[in-house]
Amino acid sequence: MTDPAKVRRHAERIRELVASVVRSQIKDPRLGMITITDARITADLRDATVFYTVLGDATAQASTAAALESAKGMLRSTVGKALGLRHSPSLTFVLDDVQDQVKQIDDLLAQARHADAEVQRLAAQAKYAGDAQPYRVDEDEDDETDGDDSDDTPSATDRR
Repeated sequence: MTDPAKVRRHAERIRELVASVVRSQIKDPRLGMITITDARITADLRDATVFYTVLGDATAQASTAAALESAKGMLRSTVGKALGLRHSPSLTFVLDDVQDQVKQIDDLLAQARHADAEVQRLAAQAKYAGDAQPYRVDEDEDDETDGDDSDDTPSATDRR
């Protein structure tokens, strides 16, 4: 079993190597404004996945994917020599669509803010469904407690 720290180090090294080679050695005109964002490697160090982003539209992304696919052999040999492993890991390039996900999350947050504002607006105009005094009060009980003279203290008229 391979040490997880060693796997992380190799993945980071693969990311750095691929970014360096793409920047300096690949002269393919199809290659757009590319950024290598992440690399992950399996525990057996045989397969590596490299994530990248491309500045531009769908055609720029497709042409960059084709350029990376054609340069895969050179990148794999460079990575294999630099890592010094018995087997060079096979490279798979995956378009990292972080910007699309960020835009979708921003849209969802804007919808939530709009819905919250609408709820607050409705709550500010809301009135209670019932009376101001929700409990039933018998008027007879109020009269009895006010005029109850059954206690033992003499009233002012009794003292005269």
